[in-house]
Amino acid sequence: MARSREFDVDQALGRAMELFWGRGYAATSLQDLTAELGIGSGSLYAAFGSKEQLYARALERYCSAYAGALIAELESAPDVRSALRAALIAMVEADVHDPSRGCFLVNAVTERPADPATTDRATATLRLVEGTIAGALERAQARGDLPADKDTAGLARFLTTFVQGLRVMGKARADRAFLESAVSHALSVLD
Repeated sequence: MARSREFDVDQALGRAMELFWGRGYAATSLQDLTAELGIGSGSLYAAFGSKEQLYARALERYCSAYAGALIAELESAPDVRSALRAALIAMVEADVHDPSRGCFLVNAVTERPADPATTDRATATLRLVEGTIAGALERAQARGDLPADKDTAGLARFLTTFVQGLRVMGKARADRAFLESAVSHALSVLD
């Protein structure tokens, strides 16, 4: 008879995500993970397969939450400029609060650019974000809130790229005034 797990897998995944996010993949040892999760290595392997698989699941969890929050914000907002500004300022706040942590997606791609699972997850997430922004801009254009001559696909690509640059600048410890000014200038492309 198989033993039941003595820990909450979802909670363990959340704690592992925080550890990888703060330290990175390479600097997080198996011992760090088992200590943080309060489980033995056998339980970790039984639940997640390997450190690599646990990292992939943690990154997927982050990406789902990151993209999910942006999607919810943009799909429910009547004003795309305000929604984008709110989302970008929330990123600024997070980076000003803890610049060493940064964005897990940016951290993952810069630490592991040769890992296909990492780059595939990042690419899929960024395409989803870009598509969501494009959809919000198209709806704004249809309502007359965005000039008809604006290239919504091009703007979405620019804003998606800008978000990643904003996160890098936050991690580089740019101050709040700098980051907020960058947000204002980036959103001026919608005028």
